Amino acid sequence: MDIVTKKQLNILIQLAEADKHFAKIERELIFKIARERKFPEQDVFDLIRNPEPIDSLGALSQDQKFEYLMSSIELIFVDQNIFESEIIFSKNIAIKLGFKKGVIDYFVENYGNKTREEFRSIVLKEFV
Repeated sequence: MDIVTKKQLNILIQLAEADKHFAKIERELIFKIARERKFPEQDVFDLIRNPEPIDSLGALSQDQKFEYLMSSIELIFVDQNIFESEIIFSKNIAIKLGFKKGVIDYFVENYGNKTREEFRSIVLKEFV
């Protein structure tokens, strides 16, 4: 089993539930990521029913940390509703990933104005 993908999906599931409304479009994004990574659909259903505690994320590579963060931001924006609970959750994840918490505000302020690669360059240079 791909533990890196499992941890990422677990975080996204908890983020999707942070506003107490797991939107269909959020669920679709989570399953899309799982399919892209060849992660078993049944395991995603199991995580949705029984999310795991979010433990240490320090062993991830910088690229993996960025991907975790970027997918979190995409999930926040996918339903066009940005909730404070989602922002707070994402800031906590950013800190666990080793980023400065201001990185989430930067993403929110600039989402839609920068490419993924522009975000990668700036975030890995300025918010680590």
